[in-house]
Amino acid sequence: MSDVLHAPTLDIEKIRADFPILGQLVHNKKLVFLDSAASAQKPRVVIDAMVNAMETQYANVHRGLHWMSERTSDAYEGARDKVAALLNARDRSEIIFTRNATESLNLVAHSFGRTHIKPGQAVLISQMEHHANIVPWHMLRDAHGITLRIARITDAGEIDMDDVEAKLADGNVALLSITHMSNVLGTYTPAARLAALAHRYGAKILLDGSQAVVHRAVDVQALDADFYVFSGHKLYGPSGIGVLWARREILDSMPPFMGGGDMIDRVSYERSTWAKPPFRFEAGTPAILEAIGLGAAIDYVSAIGFDAIAAHERDLTEHGIAVLSAIEGLHILGAAQDRGGVISFTLDGVHAHDVATLLDKQGIAVRAGHHCAEPLMGRLGVDSTARASFALYTTRGEIDALAAGLRRVKQVFG
Repeated sequence: MSDVLHAPTLDIEKIRADFPILGQLVHNKKLVFLDSAASAQKPRVVIDAMVNAMETQYANVHRGLHWMSERTSDAYEGARDKVAALLNARDRSEIIFTRNATESLNLVAHSFGRTHIKPGQAVLISQMEHHANIVPWHMLRDAHGITLRIARITDAGEIDMDDVEAKLADGNVALLSITHMSNVLGTYTPAARLAALAHRYGAKILLDGSQAVVHRAVDVQALDADFYVFSGHKLYGPSGIGVLWARREILDSMPPFMGGGDMIDRVSYERSTWAKPPFRFEAGTPAILEAIGLGAAIDYVSAIGFDAIAAHERDLTEHGIAVLSAIEGLHILGAAQDRGGVISFTLDGVHAHDVATLLDKQGIAVRAGHHCAEPLMGRLGVDSTARASFALYTTRGEIDALAAGLRRVKQVFG
């Protein structure tokens, strides 16, 4: 494959060499991995950081006074500092480590929702949310008596800002919880404008940054957010580690999500008192190696630079839309002006699962299904789509291979 690089600050061949798995053959074909929105591949520096920690220093964190524990504790807490810098948090204590973005959202629903959202008050979400930003609010509604409001999206797949304001206007919404970038449509939401609207009507705002944090620099202070969540495995780090950022004054007012070791101040047989954030929300032995891996991933993308990453992925997205739109019978979902490297599509006469299966035979990995966004599929009038998603290691040539592969799929189905 030959590739024309339109982001000259990004050395794509050097970057691809950093990812060992990209040299794999699948069905005796060179791997074309276009499923990074589900989970991104890992650079060698992340793999090495975790292996090195296991081989040279591993011990439990925070509790030990010996050299191994202190060294590992420093690496673990160093990862927290790297996340704080990534998001431009005011203080490292605002960074909570969880298992993934889903757990972060559940933590907010449980600890903030049950204590700060009164029965009868509302949580507002949008029509294009991932299940992780729908189901916890269903559970809070059923257990606690809140209501759930749904903001519309336009036919182009953008947030209907007039509808958001209309649903905030009575002042009864306690929290606006919304994606920062859709995992199906690639749409970026106008996060700072949404935060301003939410605050104008007395609501807090939570941004699900699981996709956005991978592709653009995120500044939670500039966005004026109250909560921000993401998963490490999409940001070229390991699975099993996620992040919740929240304003310190909010965290101080929230009770623990789980009880156990390391989240307490004092314990007797009669009562327990809680540690200060972030430890109040990190019960038990944490994901030590995963946090170290996430820290290495943040170092990696920060060294490349988000300006270069964003420019490269913008070029890929424009190229992808152009070449896929030229395929007769292929329909791309969404037409947002501001979108990231995710393209979901249908192909006339071919089920998305068949598309993905036949592409796999050609060494091309895409996603197929409802992408954990079943209500959005209903809004769009489809039951499933195929999805190609791009990363910093994706090339134009891989997108061209996808287009050629889809033409072969069309031939098979005649």
